[in-house]
Amino acid sequence: MTILVVGDLVDDIGVRPLGAVNAASDTVSEIRMTAGGSAANVAAWLGHLGADVRFVGRCGADAVARHTSALVAYGVDARITGDPDLPTATIVLTLDDDADRTMYVDRAANTTLSAQHVPDDVWDDVAWLHLTGYSFFDDGVRPLALELVVEARRRGAGVSIDPSSLGFVEAAGREAVVEWLADADLVFPNDDEQGFLRLDRDGVVLTRGAQGASFAGASVAAAPADVVDTVGAGDAFAAGFLSRWVPARDADASLRAGAQAAAGCVSVRGARPVA
Repeated sequence: MTILVVGDLVDDIGVRPLGAVNAASDTVSEIRMTAGGSAANVAAWLGHLGADVRFVGRCGADAVARHTSALVAYGVDARITGDPDLPTATIVLTLDDDADRTMYVDRAANTTLSAQHVPDDVWDDVAWLHLTGYSFFDDGVRPLALELVVEARRRGAGVSIDPSSLGFVEAAGREAVVEWLADADLVFPNDDEQGFLRLDRDGVVLTRGAQGASFAGASVAAAPADVVDTVGAGDAFAAGFLSRWVPARDADASLRAGAQAAAGCVSVRGARPVA
């Protein structure tokens, strides 16, 4: 019962100022580069939690081995191809005193992901497909994302989509995004995204950060955590939820698993599990 995750793969560069920011001058900071990308993060957490997971994504040609081995270490069947011209996508994240983040995004090689990178054997034993909003917001990748949803439906696989980014959701417009989400069994908006999208349908898993999450009349409080870094918390929650939902369709257990994974994520730097 394999979960297929397709989408973005990124090098995250996290910047945490260690004092007051000196505009137009130097600020002493803690800077770390970690593997990221919303879709790849979900795959890493799924593998970490023991799910059978396959990931398809794209990076710069010089980073294929590095990103493949990073995901394989979590038990992911990683199908990563390299772009000969574009570098690996990069996000610079600045972290504030509350461990929240502002992100500067260069999608780079992610923009070249297409149907040729998702051969038929990728679908072997797949019971569920998970996508993130970044694939829909990208004009070049959106046709693939829509085709994947259709193919999952044809094969009888479930589908989940995380809207991913309020800024991109607002730029795309409510009507377009709601249409992209229409055929998903599950949608994972946060409070802000739901406030804009106003999704009135079954299958909405609402994540509310420190206020917990809710789904199908059930709810869960956020699990206790010493918050260090909120990057990837939504990805971890989605993975935790799917790790229980796909095999058992148990709302309460899925919400609890999501909350536990999110707590584990915010307790460390970076968006992926600590090995």
